[in-house]
Amino acid sequence: MSVRCELLILILVLILGGQVHTVTICGGHEAVPHSRPYMALVQGHRQNGEPKYCGGFLLNEDYVMTAATCQEKSHTVILGLHDIHNSPGKQTISVQQAFPNKNYNATSYKNDIMLLKLSTKAQINKNVRPIALAGQDDGTLPKQCIVSGWGRTDKNSKFMSPKLMEVNVTLIDYKLCTMENFYCSEGETGPAVGDSGGPLVCEDGKVFGVVSSSHKSHSGHPTIYRYAKIPENQRWIKSIMAYR
Repeated sequence: MSVRCELLILILVLILGGQVHTVTICGGHEAVPHSRPYMALVQGHRQNGEPKYCGGFLLNEDYVMTAATCQEKSHTVILGLHDIHNSPGKQTISVQQAFPNKNYNATSYKNDIMLLKLSTKAQINKNVRPIALAGQDDGTLPKQCIVSGWGRTDKNSKFMSPKLMEVNVTLIDYKLCTMENFYCSEGETGPAVGDSGGPLVCEDGKVFGVVSSSHKSHSGHPTIYRYAKIPENQRWIKSIMAYR
C-alpha cells in the first residue's frame, strides 16, 4: 500500500463517533514535534471492518503498551508520528499478539492495561524511542504529570486531532480511585475519546499510568479521569515480556 493511500485511509477514519470508552486531550496544546518519541497510535481492526483508535507507548523494540479496553480482532501500531498529514519516517507495524491484563475487569476497568507484541522490531531512532516504566508504588502521588494523544480536542467534536496534543494534569487523592487501584485527575482538562491507552508521564519522565476511563460522580461535578496504575502491575508486565 502506498504512503499516500495509507494517509488517505488514516484521515478518512478519524471520525470516531464514540468508538472509545474514555476521553480526548481537552484544554491542552500541541506537543513539540517528536518530543515524545515513545508515543504510538494504535489502530484496532474490528470484526465489522471499522477501525478503533487508541494511544499507546513503546517499551522496547518488541512491545507497545496500551489499554486492555482497546483490544480488537487485530491491531496495527504507528510509531514516529506527529502530524498525520505529514509523517515522513513513520513506522507502521502489525501486532503479532495482544496480551490484555489477565485481571482486567471490563465493567470497572480495573487493571486496564494491555501489551502488544510487534510482528517486527521497531527501528529505534531520534523519533522512535522507548520510555521507562515507574517502579514500585511508595504510597505517594506522582507530581507534575502530563498526558498526550491524538484524541478529540473538543468534547463536541467527532474528529481526532491530526497532531499530537498534550496536557498537564494534577493527580488527586480520591478515595474511590484508591480503592479501585487507579490514579485520578479531575477538571475540564484531560484526556478524551481516542486517548485511551496513552501514557501518564510524571516527575522523572517515567510512565506511571495508562489512560483508562472517565466519569462524573454527580451532576455538575468535574469529570474524574482514571489511569491504570503501572507500579501495581509490574510483576505481570515483566512476566509477559520475559517469556514471549
